[in-house]
Amino acid sequence: MALARQPITPCLWFDTQAEDAARFYCSVFKNAKLGRISHYPDAGQDVHGKPAGSVLTVEFEIEGMPFLALNGGPHFTFDEAISFQVLCKTQDEIDYYWRALTADGGQEGPCGWLKDKFGLSWQVTPDCIGDMLTGPDRAAAARVMNAFMPMEKIDLAAVKKAYQGE
Repeated sequence: MALARQPITPCLWFDTQAEDAARFYCSVFKNAKLGRISHYPDAGQDVHGKPAGSVLTVEFEIEGMPFLALNGGPHFTFDEAISFQVLCKTQDEIDYYWRALTADGGQEGPCGWLKDKFGLSWQVTPDCIGDMLTGPDRAAAARVMNAFMPMEKIDLAAVKKAYQGE
């Protein structure tokens, strides 16, 4: 199935796990779908070194945003310089995404950041934090910052209490 095309689409470089990763992300996010899968041809093996017939790319979509997963080899890996934000309205959503994305070898990180089992970084964040940090009440913003900075998974109730000065 061909997915919607966008002028800019994130391409995620994997060694050999592109299809596993795309299927994993589609299982985590409720509004997600798998698209076309391409395979390496016989041609170009002197450059790419991949067996003919192995997965080259996998198209997938999360919340209407297209992605491309590429099996490009072990030359490049993910780091925290690139991450994807998952904006959550409730603690249940935060808990769900945190649990799902750290499953099977993912790693918890500071301030709502984590790495999934493929090494890709995610920020599981309350959707209200941006407003809290940029609003006119600078003292409330400082309290929010002080509250969530030492957290790993964000505790939404604690962040809201800090914002309200409790």
